[in-house]
Amino acid sequence: MKFYEMSVEERLKFLRDKYSLTDEEIDAIRNGGLDIDKANHMVENAIGMISFPLGIATNFFINGKEYLIPMSIEEPSVIAAASKAAKLTRRLGGFKSNSDEPYMIGQIQIINLKDPLDAAKRVLDTKDAILDIANSKSQTLKRLNAGAKDLSYKIIDSMLIVELLIDVRDAMGANIINTMCEAVAPLIEEVTGGKVLLRILSNYSTSRIARAEAKISKDELGEEVIDNIINAYRFAILDKYRAVTHNKGIMNGIIAVANALMQDSRAIEAAAHAYACRNGYSSLTDWSKDEDGNLIGKIELPLAVGTIGGAINIHPVVKASLKILNVNSSKELAAVMASVGLAQNLAALLALSTTGIQKGHMKMHARNIAMLAGARGSLIDLVSKMIYEENNITLARAKEILANLK
Repeated sequence: MKFYEMSVEERLKFLRDKYSLTDEEIDAIRNGGLDIDKANHMVENAIGMISFPLGIATNFFINGKEYLIPMSIEEPSVIAAASKAAKLTRRLGGFKSNSDEPYMIGQIQIINLKDPLDAAKRVLDTKDAILDIANSKSQTLKRLNAGAKDLSYKIIDSMLIVELLIDVRDAMGANIINTMCEAVAPLIEEVTGGKVLLRILSNYSTSRIARAEAKISKDELGEEVIDNIINAYRFAILDKYRAVTHNKGIMNGIIAVANALMQDSRAIEAAAHAYACRNGYSSLTDWSKDEDGNLIGKIELPLAVGTIGGAINIHPVVKASLKILNVNSSKELAAVMASVGLAQNLAALLALSTTGIQKGHMKMHARNIAMLAGARGSLIDLVSKMIYEENNITLARAKEILANLK
């Protein structure tokens, strides 16, 4: 039986058996895993929780490894679309993906300088001492031969910006980067004679790029569909209004994984769109044909993600989701998320250039209308199918059908 054909309980049993999930982990997945006491310690002025559906994307074969990918999103058809697109890539080997070492940048802003260039030279002369102070703030990173690795600068207007390059290993890294920046500020002030103002990470993580590519056989899609996909991609390359929606679709997949694993989705979105702007706003993906006429898709974007730290260590559903995803490092997680983004883009371009995007959306919308009308259990599928096939996806019609069935 295919995963999407299983009932919810059958899916949970499958995951329990495959990943040795405990009863507590299964209960956490089923029920959201967060109580008001825990929520009250996670955010200020807590009053409750809000839930998003958690699903599993299937068919992903990345770098020779099978993945079931937890995704949390409210938008219908995203998970199904990613799964369908991933299946199309399997015939020619699935996804090939990689990511850079997890280097992040911390920035220290120095103002009130008479000679910013001279101040910069004095900072460089004190580089080793600055890095030593930074690395004294994390014995864990030091033990892993990670931490602050280098220092550089740039001058903007009359300001000197000192940048620390920090290897954060399997963390997203925000807390330790900010701690290091604040720790070195007094020495930098002393050396430069200026005033340190901001001391904070940059979320534009261009030293932490993730890439993925896949090949889809022309026998899977046909020459005309492949040409249509490439022309749809060219639209995004040439028109910013299209490119924004094109990239939004990519981020549907990436952010759904980020939500399931409690990543900093705002940082991921900001970095991705900034990267799309590096040469004028354009597509994060690239689509072309090889010499045999097969479709080639590629994606490249900054992805600062972590498998340890913050809510990842606290939220029981996140811990269970990481167990299901079965990644061993932040680099592997970034590679997987890039592959999901590429799959999501393929699914969108395929739908847009053939049947249109609304077919899948409206099927899921029909289910929502059926539930809103009061359908429960097996009646949800029955009512939604009827209003979809009638092309009359309205609350009034759903209520009418439901009343007749009862």
